[in-house]
Amino acid sequence: MKAKAIGLAIAAAVGGFLFGFDSSVINGAVDAVSSDFALNDVITGFVVAIALLGCALGAWMAGGIADRWGRLRVMFLGGIMFLVSSIGSGFAFAAWDLALWRVIGGIGIGIASVVAPAYISEIAPKRIRGSLASLQQLAITLGIFAALLSDALFAWGAGGANEPFWFGLDAWRWMFLACVVPAAVYTLLSFTLPESPRYLLTKGRDEEARAIFAQLVPANELDRSIADIEKQIAEDQQGAQASLRGPRFGLKGIVWIGIILSVFQQFVGINVIFYYSTTLWSAVGFDESDSFAISVFTSVTNVLVTLVAIALVDRIGRRPILIAGSAGMAVSLGAMAVAFAFADTAADGTVTLPGAWGPIALVAANLFVVAFGASWGPVVWVLLGEIFPSRIRGRALGVAASAQWIANFLITVSFPAMSAWSLPLTYGMYTVFAVLSGIFVIAKIPETRGMALEEAEVTFARKGSAKAKSTA
Repeated sequence: MKAKAIGLAIAAAVGGFLFGFDSSVINGAVDAVSSDFALNDVITGFVVAIALLGCALGAWMAGGIADRWGRLRVMFLGGIMFLVSSIGSGFAFAAWDLALWRVIGGIGIGIASVVAPAYISEIAPKRIRGSLASLQQLAITLGIFAALLSDALFAWGAGGANEPFWFGLDAWRWMFLACVVPAAVYTLLSFTLPESPRYLLTKGRDEEARAIFAQLVPANELDRSIADIEKQIAEDQQGAQASLRGPRFGLKGIVWIGIILSVFQQFVGINVIFYYSTTLWSAVGFDESDSFAISVFTSVTNVLVTLVAIALVDRIGRRPILIAGSAGMAVSLGAMAVAFAFADTAADGTVTLPGAWGPIALVAANLFVVAFGASWGPVVWVLLGEIFPSRIRGRALGVAASAQWIANFLITVSFPAMSAWSLPLTYGMYTVFAVLSGIFVIAKIPETRGMALEEAEVTFARKGSAKAKSTA
C-alpha cells in the first residue's frame, strides 16, 4: 500500500519535472537567443520571464477546473499545452514568436504546478505525506538538472549554443525541442493514474473511490478514512459558497499565508541561479564550456539536498527546516553580495571577480542552492498541499501558485537590468528577503508534522485565532 502511494506520487510529480525543465532550459539558450534576435537586457529578461506570466494564469485557472473536471483531465491539458509550446519554441523566428510559445507552455506548467501537489496530498497516507509532497520539489530539481545537462550536451556537441547541430538547426533550438520528451511522458501518464479518491467522493462515485483507497491505506483504516472524508465533504457542501474573500485585505488569512510563503520562496532569488547561471559565470571569468559545467554541477547539488529534505521533513518537521534554511540562505546570499562588491567592470560592461572573490562567489552560490534545496524548495510545496481547508483547497492553491509565478516573473525579468546596474545591491536585496522569510516562519507558521490534512487545517486556524485575540 505504501509502495502504491509512492508510485502514484512519483507519477504525478512528473508535472514538477516539466516545471523544472521548462524554467531552466532557457539558461543555456539565453545568450544565443539574445544574439540571434538582437535583444537588449530588458527585452532579454522579458523573453526569459514571460513564460512565468503564463504559469501564473495556468495556476490561477487550475484550481477551479481541477475541482470541476478532475485532476487527471487537467493534467492531460497541461501536458498537451507544454508539448505544443516545446515545438513552437524550437522553431521560433522572432522574439515575439518565442515569447508567445513560452506563454502557452507556461500555462501548461502553471496547471501542473497546482494539480500535482493537490493530487499527491489527496492520495498520500498522513504518515508519509510530507515526504511524498516533497517529491514535487525533487521532480522540479531533476527537471532543472535534465534541462541544464541537455543544454550543456547540445552546446558541447555543436561547439556552442549558437552553432548549427542536427539538421542544420542551432543548438539552442534543440534545447527547446528536447522538452517534447518529458511533455509526452506526462501527457501519457495522465491516462494511467487513478483519479483522486477525494474528488470521486465529491462526485458521488463512492465505489471507485473505495477501490482506490483500498490500495492506499490498511484495511482496518479504510472505513474510517472514507468516513472522515465524507464528513468533510458534507461540511464543504454546507459551505458550498465558501469564498476566498475575508477581512484581511480582501482575502482569508490562511490564503495570505500561502501567498506570502510562495512569494518568499521566489524573492530570495533562487531562479536567478537556474535561469541565468551560465551567463553569470561567463560574466565573471569562466568560459562558456566551464559555465555550462558549473550550472550542471549546481543542479546536481540541488537534487541531492532535496533528497535530504525529503528524508527529514516527516522526522524533524516543517518549521525548523524552514527557519534553518532562511538562515543559510541569508548568510550565503550576503557572501555573494560582498564578493560582487569587489568586482571589476570593464568599459564594455564585462564583469570580473579578482583574486579569491570568484571562487568565493561560486562556493556561496552553491551553498545558497544547498540551503534553499534542503528547505524552502520542497517544504513550501508540502505546506501548500496541507494548510488550506478542503472546501477552498483547489482555488486557494491556485491563488498561492499564481503568486509564486508572479514573484518568479518579477525576479526573473528584473535581474538582467538590476545586475547591469549593481550586482552587490541585487544580491543584498535577496539577502533581506531571506532574513524576512525566517521571521515570517517564526511568527506565523505552526508545525504540522504527522497530522492528517484536516488536523493541519485546524492547527493553522487556531494559530490565526490566537493571534487575532492577542492583538484585540
